[in-house]
Formats: sequence, structure tokens, C-alpha cells
Amino acid sequence: ERPPTPPPPPPPAVEWSPAGLGLRYEKAAPGDRRLGKVVTIAKSKKFRDHHGKVLLEGHRLIKDALEAGAVLQTLFFSTVGHLKELPEAQLKRANLVKVKFEDIKSWSDLVTPQGLIGIFSKPEHAKMSYPATQLTNSLPLLLICDNIRDPGNLGTILRSAAGAGCEKVLLTKGCVDPWEPKVLRAGMGAHFRLPIIASLDWESVPSNLPAGVRVCVADNKDPGAQAEVAPMPGGAGGASSAPGNPRAPAESKPKAAPECEDEEGAVSVCVPELAAQHYYESWPRTPVAVVIGGETHGLSPDALHLAASTGGTRLLIPVVPGVDSLNAAVAASIVLFEGKRQLLRKHKQEDERQQFP
Repeated sequence: ERPPTPPPPPPPAVEWSPAGLGLRYEKAAPGDRRLGKVVTIAKSKKFRDHHGKVLLEGHRLIKDALEAGAVLQTLFFSTVGHLKELPEAQLKRANLVKVKFEDIKSWSDLVTPQGLIGIFSKPEHAKMSYPATQLTNSLPLLLICDNIRDPGNLGTILRSAAGAGCEKVLLTKGCVDPWEPKVLRAGMGAHFRLPIIASLDWESVPSNLPAGVRVCVADNKDPGAQAEVAPMPGGAGGASSAPGNPRAPAESKPKAAPECEDEEGAVSVCVPELAAQHYYESWPRTPVAVVIGGETHGLSPDALHLAASTGGTRLLIPVVPGVDSLNAAVAASIVLFEGKRQLLRKHKQEDERQQFP
């Protein structure tokens, strides 16, 4: 005789938010499986990519995402008061689930959880609506990240790129996933302030750059050591434009770093020699792109060839002899904000020439 079929679990309790909001939400029942998926989404890049979902935690990050047009699927919250702080129109299109704060605390990686976790459709940069203040202050300055593998470094770099007014950021394959939770936390909302295009191979980088771009590379090396073989230690960044032809399309750049053969027949990747200059000397010629290399692997040969093909230079960041290479995020910030300073000065000089020819 078969055992009796257990009764189905009771449906989740549905409630309405306080007067004035008009939001419908449900209280999570014990053992709700959706809650367990939160951890899976947060920690598994494969799951994020396969299902096209990302996890955002905290009021500021979720609000920035909603205001930029990211699509919220499910919001887990511990108190109804959290809903009052978010755009109501976007919340009406999402599943709202009230859970115990103790449960959120057990999932959270934050030292002080806020009791707010959202599962979003993976944002597409082409569909985002970036803040008007960001667009108004955007400069013809781009950033290319090359083998940035530390999540904290990448998040800090993205935050600096947004602060400097970069037009967009390109991430080559080998960089950490920008939607990894540690990157999101360190980025402090930068993901929703400027386009971030990830997982690019070097063959597709040129098609994501504007025509006539110049690409240079940041470097901690002494000018006399510029001919050493890559990879180089420390962060590196670069910007260059085609010499003699400012309108040369970016697509004309070489697709991959060529190989060289030495006297004994051994084949290796050729590393071009680039002219070197200090980062505070004049280098931006609009538009300009900066390549920052990871601390462990440094700049790839492909990055150096891209810079060489566009007339770019090494941007030297001098450090005291004996000091190891700078942190990649620090190097990126130094070069980007110097690029911003020089571009703004150039624009001001051009405006003055037009007013007083």
C-alpha cells in the first residue's frame, strides 16, 4: 500500500505594501528554493552567463541599476521600508519577496548587510541609460583592461574610469568577470555610469574603438629598459592614433601580434619598441585609449602591437628605484586623471582660440 501523498506546501502569503506605494509582494515560505539560487548566481560565472542573470546587493547599487534601465527580475528584502527608497515603476514589474534579515545576512558577503538583494537580467550596455551628468562630462578617453584578474583592482579601475569621464571601458579575455560580486562592490556603481564591454579577444578590440584612435601604454620601467620583452610587471596603460592619418579607421590595425624567429630558429612573439615619455608630458590626441595591464602578467604583446600600430607611446610612471611596480588600479588612476587634465586643458585652449582668433 502506497504511503499517503503529502499535502502540497501552502502558497506564499501575498501582502500589499503600505498606503502610498501600492506594491504587491509575497512572504517567502520556509525552504523557498529561489533563495538558494541567490548564492549560486553570485558565485558562479557559468551560471550567470548561461542564465543571463546577475546579483546586486545593497540600496545604492540596486538603485543605480534601476535608474540606468537594468531589468529587475526578483528583489529580496527584509523590511518594507526598503521599497520606499527605490523607483516604484521598476518595482511593479518585478517579483518582490520579503525574507528574514537573518537569511539575507547568511547569504551576504558584506560586513554590514543592508537587507536588500536583487536578481537582474544581465545588463546590455547598448540598452542602458547612463546618467546625464556622466554623459555631459564624458571625454574622448577610453580604457582597455588587459589581464586584470584581481576583482578588487578591476572594480577600483572601473570606478576611476567613471570618475575621470571615460567614454567606455573594454575588457579583454583574461580579465575577471565585471559582474563578479567583488568587482561590483569595488566599482561602487561604475557599472551603471559608462559602457563596459567584456570578454573581447584582441581581434575584436579595434572594432570597438573609434576611428583615428591613439593607443599608449602605462609603464613603470625606466626609459632605458623599454626594449625588454613583455610581459612587463605592473600596471600598464596606452593610447595611440595612426601617425600621419588621424582618420585612419581602428579596423585597419593588425589582428594579432606577429611571431619572430631568432638566429637559432626559435619562434616567439615579436615585441615592438615604443617611444617612451613621462605620463605628465603631453600625450592625448583625441580620441585616445589607455591600456592597463595586470600586475601578474603585465601587458600582452597584442596590446603593445596595437599601440605601435597607432603611433602610441609608453607612458612612464616614475617610481623610486627599488620599489616594485605600482598596483594596477593606482597606475590606471594616475594615467586616466592626467589624461583628463590634459584633454580639458586642450579643450579650453581651443575654445579661447575660437573666441579670440
